Amino acid sequence: MSEKKAILNLDYLAAKHAQQLVEQHSDIENTVTKALGVLQEHGVYACFLYLLAKEKDKNKGKNTAKEMIKLLQESKLVPEDNDLKKPIEILQYANEHISSAKLKKLLLIKDLLELMLIYSRYHANAMEPTKSTEERA
Repeated sequence: MSEKKAILNLDYLAAKHAQQLVEQHSDIENTVTKALGVLQEHGVYACFLYLLAKEKDKNKGKNTAKEMIKLLQESKLVPEDNDLKKPIEILQYANEHISSAKLKKLLLIKDLLELMLIYSRYHANAMEPTKSTEERA
């Protein structure tokens, strides 16, 4: 008998982790917008570097990077490692397991992270109360 493997819905996983990130930080829109730009222009490792070096306010960068890794782990693109606490550990993990991936896998990882950051940005934007809603209250 052959064993059936479940097919992962990567779109669902990206949306799930985007929502989890926004639940941690309601004011994350600016951080993920900048991280998305770095990811698109300079690549995956540069995005992790940016998040850990420039987005230190309320641990937004660190939490974003950790949520990105959780997404990749749940999607089975990288091995599990729940002991990533310090920025240097996150960067080493990103270098060893993400940046060193073969090209097709690296491009899939980049696309999946882009999707998560886009969803995070829109989710954060949707959660912000509009001025007209605040004025009515």
